[in-house]
Amino acid sequence: MSGGVDSSVVAALLVDQGEDVIGIMMRLWSDKLVENRCCSPADLANARRIAGKLNIPFYVLDAKDTFKRNVVDFFVEGYVRGVTPNPCVECNRHIRWRYLLDYAQVLGATHLATGHYAQVKRRNGGYSLYRAKDLKKDQSYVLSILNQEQLSHALFPIGGYIKSEVRALAHDYSLIVADRPESQDLCFIGGGDYRLFLENSGAILPAGGAIFSVQGKYLGEHKGLAFYTIGQRKGLGISAPQPLYVIRKDLARNHLIVGTKDALGSTNFIIKDLHWVNGEAPDEKIRLGVQVRYRAAEQWATLIPRSGQKAEIDLENPIADITPGQLAVFYKEGECLGGGLIQP
Repeated sequence: MSGGVDSSVVAALLVDQGEDVIGIMMRLWSDKLVENRCCSPADLANARRIAGKLNIPFYVLDAKDTFKRNVVDFFVEGYVRGVTPNPCVECNRHIRWRYLLDYAQVLGATHLATGHYAQVKRRNGGYSLYRAKDLKKDQSYVLSILNQEQLSHALFPIGGYIKSEVRALAHDYSLIVADRPESQDLCFIGGGDYRLFLENSGAILPAGGAIFSVQGKYLGEHKGLAFYTIGQRKGLGISAPQPLYVIRKDLARNHLIVGTKDALGSTNFIIKDLHWVNGEAPDEKIRLGVQVRYRAAEQWATLIPRSGQKAEIDLENPIADITPGQLAVFYKEGECLGGGLIQP
């Protein structure tokens, strides 16, 4: 329970179904200057009040240290290396579906129910992960790292609802958070600029360097590769007759490569650390849908297995925002098959 609409409705639905429910809220790390929006004092108070209204036990789990180590430090270290990390994926990998699940099982729970928009289905003696009914809210991308053991304990009760229906249920259950607004920002940044967060993190960030066009023309100086991401247009600090975008980062030379929008598209990239939800990797090339960022559109591609948990992805149409450090997640007919980390 986070004190938000989705997890509160999940708890209410399960109680309504006659389940024996325990509410758990995690205390996550927050910077001294920025309050973590996932576990503010107001959120804690709301979650506690909702648990009281539902007449369920309520526990607070201290996850600050493991969250800082596995999520925040991961985020900063990724930018130091010049890639664009996804901390929400690591939060689900290490915090929710390891640390929190372990704690829930110690309390005697058989399943961990969350407010994620996704669906789990039993099929062929195993568990399959599917997109949510509400495709605009679908979160299967950040859950693509789950395995069969974790899915066997997973419940996503609102995966079959659209967001407006979830809010309607919150009103039906008279939950005090029914009209709480949503936030899409990283919880530990609290709506601020990630660049400022990096500057205040104490990390030794890469120095500035040269900006070159894709044709090799020197255009100016950048502030450090950590402060730019693929596809970025604003804040480059250079002028040109046409709008310029970040095309790639040359990590070896510390160069930022920019170009016009038509230079953004790419049809081929390499991924590593492959993970398959069903635990079975294909031994030959396979055609599937691929999603290269959390809110990116799914595109058709061919996956070609390589040695060492790597694969080559050949897209049928160019994609503009293929970004090293992000996950490429695979789909087929709404089923989330797994994913891998995009390489520079």
